[in-house]
Amino acid sequence: MEISTLREEARDLLDETVALRRTLHQWPELGNDLPATRENVLSALDGLPLDITLHETTSGIAAVLDGGKPGPTVLLRGDMDALPMPEDTGLEFQSKVDGAMHACGHDAHTAMLVGAAKLLSARQADLPGRVLFMFQPGEEGYGGAEFMLNEGLLDLGARADGSESPITGAYALHITANLPSGWIASKGGAAMASADRVIITVTGRGGHASQPHAALDPIPIACEIVQALQMMVTRTIDVFDPTVVTVGRITAGTTNNVIPETAEIEGTIRAVSERTRAKVRDGIRRVAEGVAAAHDAQVDIAFRDGYPVTVNNPGSAQFSMDVAREVLGAKSVVEMPNPTMGAEDFSYVLNRIPGSMMFLGGTPHDRDLSKAAPNHSNRVYFDENAMVDGMAVYSAMALRHLTKS
Repeated sequence: MEISTLREEARDLLDETVALRRTLHQWPELGNDLPATRENVLSALDGLPLDITLHETTSGIAAVLDGGKPGPTVLLRGDMDALPMPEDTGLEFQSKVDGAMHACGHDAHTAMLVGAAKLLSARQADLPGRVLFMFQPGEEGYGGAEFMLNEGLLDLGARADGSESPITGAYALHITANLPSGWIASKGGAAMASADRVIITVTGRGGHASQPHAALDPIPIACEIVQALQMMVTRTIDVFDPTVVTVGRITAGTTNNVIPETAEIEGTIRAVSERTRAKVRDGIRRVAEGVAAAHDAQVDIAFRDGYPVTVNNPGSAQFSMDVAREVLGAKSVVEMPNPTMGAEDFSYVLNRIPGSMMFLGGTPHDRDLSKAAPNHSNRVYFDENAMVDGMAVYSAMALRHLTKS
């Protein structure tokens, strides 16, 4: 099926896509309950030949475009939620919600996926199969994808004419400030890390700050554990199968002249293989218990499972990059040399359906890429023209996937 005109067709949709993106940006919502966002998306989809299912456990939307010819189903994902943080961009469409910002580009993902739905709907009669548009809440730590899967996202059944149409591929785009506007990057295998949480509570004995010998101060013990964890990572974990252990919070004490009874350490664990993911947990437990025992203190270690490793199917990743080259030109597509240590709950989808996640550049070409505010920054800025390329690539991946199946 012809895809050479997709960029021009997407450019014709840019004004309305920008308008939707800016509305979402001004009114960001957090987590899995996004009522205003859902209504804005449904309004933008109104009039398209889509079979829409509203999920009940979240604000997720599953919209199916049934083509005029038999064939399989392909899934396209766009996440919709924002981050709990202030915005300091000074944009005319800056967030109007205190403490909430679309700092990771999910507003652009959603708007681009709506645009792709419009481009593909125009080709419905010639479409060999179906497209499942997954508008997902709760990516920023709330597991929205898993909720949607558990609610039956993939249980589509047969097409209206009774023919089977299994879901044979799943694709997602994620805009990033780390690439120039309109560039695409991806890789086969592990593309993004797992993200787990660790909480270590050190218990000593409280007392007067002037008499540390009469107490058992948990604060220096906690500090020693933090230092020892970094040594554990560099000396026990294979550098070619890496992990990142970052302590982001240490909480202890109430005032300057009291030795507290407890100190709490909280951190994140990132890995790009399940083997290292398990190994680093064992190492954290061994180090924390060993350091605490050396000082006659008690320690409690709790792990909270986060998102698994995002693993791109090698064939799907190569296919999606080839499609992007066809749409954008070979110079605009790069293969990532290494995974990124960020995490994604699209990983749950890729654990069920072969597919890939790609990164879409969002930093304008006239800006210094090395100085651009990154995703999750209160000052991150994305070039809205990149959404033309995003819409075209989303649509082209669906068309090429269905026609090659």
